[in-house]
Parts: sequence; structure tokens; C-alpha cells
Amino acid sequence: MKKSYLLKNARILTKDAECISGKNVYISDGKILKIMDSTSDDGNIRADEEIDCGKYYISPGIPNLHTHTAMNIFKGIAEDVTADDWFNEMIWPYESKMTDQDIYVGTRLGIAEMINNGVTVFADHYFGEEQVLRAVKETGIRGDLAPTLFGGTPDFKERLEEVTRFIKEHREDSNRVAFHMGPHANYTCPAPTLGEIVDRAKALELPVHLHVSEEDVQVEKAREETGMTPFGILNEAGGFDCKVLIGHGLWVEEEDLKFLKEDTWFAFCPKTYLKLASGKGGFFDYYRQLNYGFGTDGAASSNTLNPVEQARLFALLGKFFDRDSSTHTMQEIWRHLMEGHKAFPFGTGEVKEGAPADLVIWDLNGLDTFPIYHPVISILYSSNSQNVKYTMVDGVFLKYDGRLIMDEEALKNEAADLQKALIARGKGKAKVTY
Repeated sequence: MKKSYLLKNARILTKDAECISGKNVYISDGKILKIMDSTSDDGNIRADEEIDCGKYYISPGIPNLHTHTAMNIFKGIAEDVTADDWFNEMIWPYESKMTDQDIYVGTRLGIAEMINNGVTVFADHYFGEEQVLRAVKETGIRGDLAPTLFGGTPDFKERLEEVTRFIKEHREDSNRVAFHMGPHANYTCPAPTLGEIVDRAKALELPVHLHVSEEDVQVEKAREETGMTPFGILNEAGGFDCKVLIGHGLWVEEEDLKFLKEDTWFAFCPKTYLKLASGKGGFFDYYRQLNYGFGTDGAASSNTLNPVEQARLFALLGKFFDRDSSTHTMQEIWRHLMEGHKAFPFGTGEVKEGAPADLVIWDLNGLDTFPIYHPVISILYSSNSQNVKYTMVDGVFLKYDGRLIMDEEALKNEAADLQKALIARGKGKAKVTY
């Protein structure tokens, strides 16, 4: 039985960046059951615990629309290299020798970092899905898993059936777990296999999560080989008949816009693009015509799993590229950060009666964020994980009074041991090339 909570004297931040003061929030059985004025008589409410939030702000939890969580085990391993070398000489060779324990501990490490930063739900795109699912269930976060499929490998047919069985077996496991079909990208899934994956997604009534137009070289190669952009290739495969979560889409072009639907979502991860010198792309030209939120990509490229940081970088880059500091307003960026919840099936993303109790309680009284002229400005441009006082998912605190519920030190010790073993094993041979 989950505990019930009464969050008293709260200031609520809406998805539209409004601040509503003087509210008591009653949470029971994983839901926000009642929101009332703090001056009202709530004598009929009996909570297991009351928390005075008079100095704090409550917002919806932070969504992470695209990450490779297990890659936290590779944080910092591939720096100052080209995108080609990052994939072909570093990450994919190391990944070829990953163990189940690497994936499990790497995923727990990533989840711990996300919870510490107020993330309550994330979209994962990785292999070793059994270990990813195990970590999601154990830590209490919400996870939407897209087991990665490479269409060009000899075992593609077997892998597709394996993923299908896995999803069928586990899709009803928990209200905190959901699935996408996860083709890696058009350049690793030739047209026939991409079509097979999309058809399987339709048969299972699942959305699709994949990488599209990350780099200009991918777009150029796709056009040379097929006469189409990666978006066009996905359209030919029937991908836009499904709800689609686009990892990146940095190099979206004007001709691609005609393929997009109301349920096409972009996960924008600007820190990766800066790290790998991916260029401006078309996203900054067409973002107003797109449904987008923010992802973190994997820690091997972004180094951190904090979507607020990604939103911050997007806002600053947008102002820089536009040469107009009045664009990419606080309200606009916060709204898109929160709208990322719509890419998931969980019904999260608002502090309202009847909604799942997935919340962040912010303490903005530290030196980094004080004084406070608008709390959303403080969060977007000044905050860090220390400002996340509490993180709650499904009515359960995963971070409480500034500390993670999980054993952080034990997790770091285990990760350090795996890091040593990973380096000792060295690189293997990648099954795919970039």
C-alpha cells in the first residue's frame, strides 16, 4: 500500500509556466486526488505524511524523450573525436563486448542521475532490454523501452522475433512501463527491414522510436542512394502511419515537413550536436512547425542526463542563431519541455486533480538560483540537481529531502568495478558501421 501525502502551502508551476500560490496537494494511491487552497478546511483529509512546501515550488516531473541509458557506463570514454570515429572506432567496438551486468548497472546509474535531476519518465533506445526493464522496475521510474533493432545484421529475423516476444510478454507488467518498436536508423536498417519493423509495430499497435537525420552526411548519403531524405525513407516504409518519436531530426528539411503528423514527436538533444560538431541543421529553421521536446541522448555523447540542461542549450542556441534575444522565451521553452510528456502513454505532465503523482519539488533558495524573479527562469537558466529537493513517481518518492532513495555509494562502487573490467576487455568488432 502506497503512502498518502499532503504537500502544504505549495506554489504550483503549470505546464504554461504560470505560478499558482497557496495550495495544498493531496496525493494517495499514486494519484493527485485533491488540490485545495491552503487556507481551506481540510480536516477530512488524513495523510500518512505532511510536508510543508511553503519555501518550495512543485512542477510536473521532467520527461527525457530520447536516451541510451546504459551508456552511462561509457561517460567520458570517447572525447574530442569526430562523429565517424565516435561510432566506428570507440562506442560500437566497446559496445560489442558489453555484458548484461554492464547494461544493468549502466542503466541504474543513468536512472539515478535522471531521478537526481527530477526526471520521472524516459524513452530508452538500447539493446539488452531485459536488463533495462529490470532496472526500471527496481528503481521506480517510468520507462518507455525501444529495444534496438539493426536491420543489416545476419540475425535480424531472429532478433525481430525476440523483441516481439519480449514486448508481448512484458507490455502489461506495470503502469510504469511502455514500449516502442526501435529500429536504429535508416542507415542501419535497409528499406526492406525497416518496413518489416514498421509492419510489426502496426501489428502490435505500438509507436516507433528511431534516429532520423542526425547528421548532414546521413541525409546526403540517403539522397545519393535512394533519391530520398531519411524522412522520405521512413515515409516509404509506412513509418508515419504510426505514432513516431524521432531521435534528433536535426537535419530536417522543408520537404520533410509534409510527412509529419500530429503524433510525430522530435526529441531534441543539443548538447550532443555541440559535442560532435553536428552543425546547425534545419531544426532551428522549422522548429515552430514541429512537435518537440528534449532528450539527453546517451552519456557517452552528452555526458549528462538532464533535460533541463538540454532545454537551456536549445534556448541559448536559438537566440544565438536568430541574432534575436527576444526569441525562445521562457514560456515557450518550458511549455515544450513539459509537452514532452505527450510522447508517452502515461498521462503525466500536469499538476491537476486525477493526474498521476509524478512531481518535482524544487528548492530555489540556494545561491545558484537566488533571488527568484520567476521560478521557471531560475530553473531553466540557473538550476542544477541540488535544486531538486524531491522527485516523486506514481506517488512514491524516489528522491527525498535532497537524497536519492537508492544506495548511491554502492551503485558507484559497482560501476567503478565494471569500468575497470570494461577497459581490461578492450574493444571488440562492431556489427554495424556508421
